[in-house]
Amino acid sequence: MSKPAHYIYIIVLSAIVIATLGAVGYFGYPYYSLGIEDRPFHPDNSLLKPSGIWGHGFGIIGSLFMMIGVSLYMARKRLRSLSRIGILKHWLEFHIFLCSLGPILVLYHTSFKFGGLVAISFWSMVAVFASGIIGRFIYIQIPRTIEGRELSLNEVRSLKSDIGDKIQKLVALDEESYNIIVDSTKKKVELYHPNFLIRAVRKYNDDRKTLLNVKRVLRHNNVSRSQQKEIVHLVNSDISLNRRIERLVIMQNLFKYWHVAHLPFALVMLIIMIIHVVVTVTFGARWIF
Repeated sequence: MSKPAHYIYIIVLSAIVIATLGAVGYFGYPYYSLGIEDRPFHPDNSLLKPSGIWGHGFGIIGSLFMMIGVSLYMARKRLRSLSRIGILKHWLEFHIFLCSLGPILVLYHTSFKFGGLVAISFWSMVAVFASGIIGRFIYIQIPRTIEGRELSLNEVRSLKSDIGDKIQKLVALDEESYNIIVDSTKKKVELYHPNFLIRAVRKYNDDRKTLLNVKRVLRHNNVSRSQQKEIVHLVNSDISLNRRIERLVIMQNLFKYWHVAHLPFALVMLIIMIIHVVVTVTFGARWIF
């Protein structure tokens, strides 16, 4: 999939989620905003109540979306026969799409009123959804190949290029200016702090100052704007890679712990959802069939 096609793919998936959330919420707000005792008298009660045509359908379709999203992504990761079909990153994005749209529909299925065993499933679903967002953030912090395979620390380090050699090929600088730019991409020991957040803030501020200083040096040497932009991009890429190398081990460990939290919630949600469906069918509830 080309970059433009991938952007369109992401935009379309995001638009579907946002449109569904907004359209059903807008249409159903007069009903969902009522108390339970007043809802039976609302004209849309037969449509939007959990056993209604729409409400019941939201639950069925939302549950199917979540099960399909989870099973497809797990199959793609674990079955060798599927390993060459598409890029894992794109499968993950489709998994996120289905597992975002599914909970939204299930939420509308409950009509924002739930209790008992179903409440456990619902809050497990919320925990899965929230942890999925956190997991996505951790996932993108770990460098990967274009196919989605996680890179090792040595592989990431091998990505670092000789920025000094590239700058020399781009523009002629005096020795002092050249050394300032090259040294700006090196790790600074004095920024270390045992607290991760403080260290991150220090690094962020130092990186901003570094880029401003590089721009100042380039302007002082009367470097053209196009060359300035290219050199600043090189420096920024190198700084970004330094940050990733520093965070790699931390993020890999966090990702392992994340799986420990994410999967149990998903299993609890799935088991209770199956129980809920079996009980509902047993007591004779049907949708449009």
